[in-house]
Amino acid sequence: MKCKIVIFSVFLFFSFGVFSIYAEEKELNVSELILDHVGDAYDWHITNWGSEPVSIPLPVIIKGRESGWHLFLSSRFHHGHSEYKGFYIAQDGPYKGKIVEKIAVAGEEEPGEARPWDFSLTKNATSLLLSSIILIILTLFCAKWYRKRQAKPEDISPKGFIAFVEMVIMSIVDGVIKPCIGKNYKRYTPYLLTVFFFIIFNNLLGLIPLFPGGANVTGNIAITCVLALFTFAIVNLFGTKEYWKEIFWPDVPAWLKIPIPIMPAVEFLGIFTKPFALMIRLFASILSGHALILGLTCMVFLTVRLGAFMNAGMTVFSVLLTVFSDCVELLVAYIQAYVFTMLSAVYIGLSQVEAHHTPKSPKKETLADA
Repeated sequence: MKCKIVIFSVFLFFSFGVFSIYAEEKELNVSELILDHVGDAYDWHITNWGSEPVSIPLPVIIKGRESGWHLFLSSRFHHGHSEYKGFYIAQDGPYKGKIVEKIAVAGEEEPGEARPWDFSLTKNATSLLLSSIILIILTLFCAKWYRKRQAKPEDISPKGFIAFVEMVIMSIVDGVIKPCIGKNYKRYTPYLLTVFFFIIFNNLLGLIPLFPGGANVTGNIAITCVLALFTFAIVNLFGTKEYWKEIFWPDVPAWLKIPIPIMPAVEFLGIFTKPFALMIRLFASILSGHALILGLTCMVFLTVRLGAFMNAGMTVFSVLLTVFSDCVELLVAYIQAYVFTMLSAVYIGLSQVEAHHTPKSPKKETLADA
């Protein structure tokens, strides 16, 4: 174990030393580096070989406003500095980083820019597909083991990976889903478990390849928005009559409902603020974590010009803080998946509220009844 720690430490210091030498040759733009990492791209950037970027081109699928459908690899753009069939990646303006199309503008000599219908497999979309496929394979592997277990008469206890997955599932079902939803918890358990494992799996995948080429799936607001919309749909489509009654005619004093519907308006607004909070919480936590780790790593590059002694000291400081932040992010990856699942379960449980029945007072026993 000690040998592995020493080898890992030597590798880290060697890597930082190599990157520091490269930083002397080329000034580092920290904000650009962080934005490039947490943003999306049309290719999967791995590293730089000298001044040339090494990346995997991804398929571009677009429908132009004037030229119809097109399918080609992103390598046609030569890393954003070239045009192909009237399409190119905008380097500035409102469409920066996105594919735009040159279109003719009436009365203008210079062509204008317009966004085509873009169905390309970007870095985040490709990572999303790969992570989903891996998650499905792992789920089917666990299900296959349990089917074999049911076919055998003897009771076989799960071990290793199967035991770990079972422990996590039981902790979420017994500790979160059951208490928050109540008697109808089985109806919503598949969705909530899917959300939990999807979020934690993509959170961890986003941490493993922070450098190089990592994809920021759960730190993308489009992904967290879709997850929040699923919870929003389940809560409001399967809500009980009592749930909607508490929204439009809550149990508050009448002057809060008529003539000005103050509380109904507040309750109705809460329908939309709950999924919005789910979306922003997950997005901001993962995005800020990635930016923090990258910022700490860049401290090595920024102190190169301050001298060897200062750079060596800041390198040690940066490595220690980066390792500590990585450990914290591992904890955050679980916490954010847990919180999203728990709040979704709470909102679903609140939508399953039933009418309150006032218990009848017991009938007084009379002498005749006795």
